[in-house]
This record gives sequence, structure tokens and C-alpha cells, in this order.
Amino acid sequence: MGLVPAAVEPLEPSRVSESGDSRAGARVQWLILCCYLLGAVALTWRLWADPASRAQVGDPEDVDQFAFFVRYAATAVAHGHLPALVTTALNPPRGINMMWNTSFLLPGIVLSPVTLLAGPQVTLTLVLTLGFAGSAASLFWVLRRWGASIWPAALGGALYGFSPALLDAGIGHYNFAFAVTPPLLIDALMRLVTGRGRPVRVGVWLGLLAAAQLFIGEELLADTAVAGAVLVAALAATHRHVVAERTLSVALGLGTAAGLAMVISGYPLWVQFHGPLTQHGNPWVSSDFTSHLNGFVTPPGTVLFHTRASAASAAGVTSGLPEYLAYLGWPLLVVLVAAAVRYWRNPKVRVTALTWVVLELLSLGGQNRPVFGIVFPGGLLPWHWLQALPLVGSILPDRFAILADGAAAAVLAFALDLTRSAAPDKAAWPRRNWPFAVAVLALLPLIPLPMQTGPTSPVPAGWQAAFARLHLAADAPVLVVPVPYSHLTQPMRWQADTGDPRSLIGGWFVGPGFSGKATVEFFGLPRVRRAFLYLDKLWARSSDARPPPAAKVRAALAYLRPAAVVAVTGRGSALERYLAAFVGPPAFGVGRVLVWRLG
Repeated sequence: MGLVPAAVEPLEPSRVSESGDSRAGARVQWLILCCYLLGAVALTWRLWADPASRAQVGDPEDVDQFAFFVRYAATAVAHGHLPALVTTALNPPRGINMMWNTSFLLPGIVLSPVTLLAGPQVTLTLVLTLGFAGSAASLFWVLRRWGASIWPAALGGALYGFSPALLDAGIGHYNFAFAVTPPLLIDALMRLVTGRGRPVRVGVWLGLLAAAQLFIGEELLADTAVAGAVLVAALAATHRHVVAERTLSVALGLGTAAGLAMVISGYPLWVQFHGPLTQHGNPWVSSDFTSHLNGFVTPPGTVLFHTRASAASAAGVTSGLPEYLAYLGWPLLVVLVAAAVRYWRNPKVRVTALTWVVLELLSLGGQNRPVFGIVFPGGLLPWHWLQALPLVGSILPDRFAILADGAAAAVLAFALDLTRSAAPDKAAWPRRNWPFAVAVLALLPLIPLPMQTGPTSPVPAGWQAAFARLHLAADAPVLVVPVPYSHLTQPMRWQADTGDPRSLIGGWFVGPGFSGKATVEFFGLPRVRRAFLYLDKLWARSSDARPPPAAKVRAALAYLRPAAVVAVTGRGSALERYLAAFVGPPAFGVGRVLVWRLG
């Protein structure tokens, strides 16, 4: 992902690009891209066995949340308009600000025909598959553009697109698993810095990419911006005169990019920072989302070569397996360090190696941490000095490991080329190609296993019939029991699969609390959450359910003003009796669903 200016090191002709411009070279490149796609299908084949009703195991809450957002976008497109950025489709009457959530708007809009025809889970499975293959292809293309020959670039693309970081992120974080645009963003930035292409033209491309990534995932865009700054700084540290000479053209290109990006995304950003339900701060404890030194060498259970102990260690991290992103393995780490030392004089290797190291250090966070029994001061880590900055401090540092893998892939590709080119042209095949064997062996510990899957929560019998009989207005809020929140998201899945109800009380989302501080699922009044949790315990038949005061339940219902209550329960259940005490007997029941009309 790190590159070198053409003015500093002109690309060599045939030796670097091999037969890339020939028909044979083009066929090889298409073959590599097809291999990426086949590899992605091999990873997700268990999902494709039943794409409408199977999902990854390990993070069902986030998968259900993404399914809800994908359905939300598709419903808007089906009604002839773009999704509203502030909506009461979730958490009425307060609603949510979509720009502060992982709403995945661009993929949801583009793939809305798939969602409407086949369901949201098919869309998410398609996104996951294209994310692995597309991320690999994206970096492969960028490495080729910057002089890597075909096979080193192919290995680099595979390392990035099928890295443990993307594989683990794909358990539930689709916005990070779909990492196609970061290499393209870095490529456009480096073309500006090194004078490759016209500044305005490259700036337009950079602005389009940035706007697209904004609506795929803002945090990955911010991560990429930091990675780009690190890359430019590493380049400037060794080629100051070249960077200084490009200041005006770089400013023109970046200004063009910023201007175009603001034209496209200016209003959504205004809604995010100045519209309803704005927030500040981080709802998460950042120290829980950092890489750990042992995470670089302890294989998770998602790769082929692991032990039961290593898999348990990876799964036991505080933030969960979807945040276990640092693993590269001892062999690859040794190869990368050796390549950086051996080819330090080469600008490509030096700049990409520096970028890789800094990004890995950023992923460690900024807190004090023990190293071999000694407390390593957080002040020596770069993130310590960035985490207090506005907006930047909301980034979760472990996710820099995704971009670090891209930089590591570039180091590997460029070093392979240099090692191969050092051999005489007529050298025997083993002497000329032994570096590929070493690289392949170093990548073996990263071979991923097919993703583990399980069934999504099935829609309760009678669900669609109940809503069809209710004939509710599109914006009519419905209290579904169980009430959805971050640890119980099945109703969001049922809504995603059926489209009903159009306005779901509660939910798993991020929003501002009373003070505007970012928090998880603030429902408007403190008493509402307690009432919701009690209803969920009744639904689950929990023995430790303790009812809140009846006055607080009535106050919560008065605040929420649901048009209907839909409970997934049977006649005579404790949940039915409790609800009947507040809203009377149910109006009707269908299958496993009881319904109360209130509006």
C-alpha cells in the first residue's frame, strides 16, 4: 500500500512488469482475479448453501443489525427515494441518526434489488464474498500500477484480501470486511504526491472514492486517512525535496478531492454534526479495542493452522473475535523484518515498511501495557498522542491492523521483485524463484478456514399474517416483545426478513444520551430500558425477572405511544398476563403471535 515517487525511482521496463502488457500477461491477471473470487466463494460456501437463512457464527447481533439497515435502504429505494438520514424506523419516538451508525448506506442502496428479491441475508453474503475477492483484487491492481510484477502482486493481494484481519472482521463487521476502496484511496493520494497524473483529474477520482467510502463505513475512511498521512510522512522523511516540489499541485488535487467529496456528502455530514440527534465522544472503551503483542503470533480458530489453546485465547479477548485483527504469524513477521532490513535502501520497501510498523504501533492503542513483565509506557505509542483529538479519538485503534496488512503485503511484493531481479536472467529456476517458495511458506499459517455458519432466527409463525391484519400506517410505531437491544436482536432480524413493522420500538444502535454523549441504545427515558429488560426476561421465562414499578411501566408506555404491541408468546403465558394488566386483553392471535391494538 506504500509507494514511491516515479521521480525518485523510475520503474524498470520489462523486468518489473514482465508480460503484463501482452495478451499472455492479461490472461494471467484475469486468472488471478478468478482465483480471488474462487477463494472468496470457498470461504463463504457454507453461507451460499442457504444464503437467505444462514449467517456467520460469532456475532449474530451485528449481523442482524446490518440486515436491518440493508432492509431499511432497500425499502426506501422501493418507494422511490433515498434512505432518510434521521429516522424513526428504529427507536421511535426519538429515532436514530443514521450517520452515527454503521448504516452501510451505499451497499444497501446499490444492492437493494437483491434485498427486495432475495432478502437481506443474501445481500450481506454477496457483500462478504465480494469484499474478500474485491479487496484482494484492489491491492493487486495498485501493486501492479506501482511496478510489482504479476506473481508478487498476486501474493500481496491475497495477503490483504484474505488476511485474518478481514476474515475475523467478516464475522459481523461488513463495513470493515469490505475493504476495497482503501488501496485505491492510497493509490490516488500517492499519485498526487508523486506527480503521476493531472492534479485535478486525480483529485476528482480521490473525491469520488472518499465519498463512496464515507457511505460504506466512515471509520475505515478515517483509518485510511491516517494511513495515508503516515505514508506521506514516511515518504517526506526520505525525499523531502520531491514532496516539497509537489506542494502546490498536491494542494490543488486535495482541494479538488475535498470539494467534490463535500458536494456529494456535505449534507449528510451536516446532518451528522449539526442535525438532530448529534453526539460527541465514544460509546466504547477504546482500551478494550487494541491489538496485543501476543495477538500478532497467536493464531485464531479462523485459520487452518491453530491449536485449541490458541483459538481459545483469540476468542477470549475482551472485544471479541471480530476485533482480533493483528495476527500475522511468526514466519511472515520474520520475512517482513528481514525484507525491510535487506532492502532498506530501496525507497519502495523503506516507505512501505515504515508505514507497516507505524500502523501496527497505532493498533496497539495508547495505554500502558506489560511487555515481558515490564510495563511499557503508553506515552511511547503514537496513538497516545492522537486519541484525545476530536473525532480522531473515536477511532478504535485495533482496526488499523487491516491497513497494516495492506502495507505488509506491499513490503512482501516489492521485496520479492527485488530478490528475483537480483538473480541472473539465465539462472536456474530454483535459484531465481526460491523467494516465492519462502513467501508461500510464510503465508501458510494465514490460510483461512471456511466461515462457520448457523441459521438466522426464523420469523415466528403468524408474524406476517398479524401485520397484514393490523393494517398499520407506515410510520406507526410497534412495540415488539421481545424488545430488541444490543444483546437480543431477533426482532430486527424478523423485520429485516419481512419488512414489518416499518417502525420498530427499541433496537441496537448508537445515539446520544441526555448530555449528548454517545451511548448505546438510549431509548429516550431511563425507565424505558428497565421496562424493556423486564419484558425480555418474561419472554425468555427467566427466573430472576423482577418487575419494575407499575407507574414507571405506564409512564414508559405513555412516552412510547405504540400503535400496537406484538408479542411472540402463547396464550396464558406470564408475558400475556403482564401485558394485559396494562393494555387489556389481546385483540387477536395468529400462530405464535399475540397482538394488541392501541392506536
